Amino acid sequence: MPNRRLPGPLLALLLLSSCGEAQEASIPPLGPPGIAASRFPAPVRPVAPVVSDRWQGEDARERVGEAERVLAWLDIQPGQTVADIGAGSGYYTVRLAARVGPEGRVLAQDVVPGYLARLRERVASLPNVLVGLGEPGDPRLPPGSTDVALLVHMYHEIEQPFALLANFVPALRPGARVGILDVDDATPRHGTPRALLACELAAVGYRQVGFHWLLEAPPRSEYLAVFEPPSSPPAAESIRPCTP
Repeated sequence: MPNRRLPGPLLALLLLSSCGEAQEASIPPLGPPGIAASRFPAPVRPVAPVVSDRWQGEDARERVGEAERVLAWLDIQPGQTVADIGAGSGYYTVRLAARVGPEGRVLAQDVVPGYLARLRERVASLPNVLVGLGEPGDPRLPPGSTDVALLVHMYHEIEQPFALLANFVPALRPGARVGILDVDDATPRHGTPRALLACELAAVGYRQVGFHWLLEAPPRSEYLAVFEPPSSPPAAESIRPCTP
């Protein structure tokens, strides 16, 4: 795949060293607003609350080779642009930055300004990382910017999943993939049943093209599901929520 750079104005969004929580409000989105989330139906299953900027300790995740396996399954290549959606503390952000290299980009997005303020400090020395504020139903990514979008242990926390998935589409390049890492468990227990996940993405026109068990230890079985996006999102009014 040829190397691609983001348009010049987006390079101005490279966030330098932070002065702390006082600068949270200065973190802008990475792209323009999409379709209003209010036009889309809400999910009928519970939405889990956002409780932390990390899933587990990084040492524990490294011991099972989590990131190495996930990035291999997604075939992340040097020069690509990868969106880390719900980047949190940056476990994947820094590993993606190393993987895509200096000609690639990582778009690290979250909806919690405090998480982004801390992440900005962590990645201050990584010139290929852009940090931006998203919305519950809109990742606010630049149009035509993204080869792979990765959502790690946060899909069950998305307040407006159908809006988010629809608003992903303009940002995704031809051949792009969306990878969702979650636990095969009920959403109130901070998981997403794999059948429910497939149903919700299919409702917005996504097609599942891959599935991998990361840890298969019921009842907390961890998986990566991989999807191809539609060429254009369906009309918001045509989407029907899935029954858990």
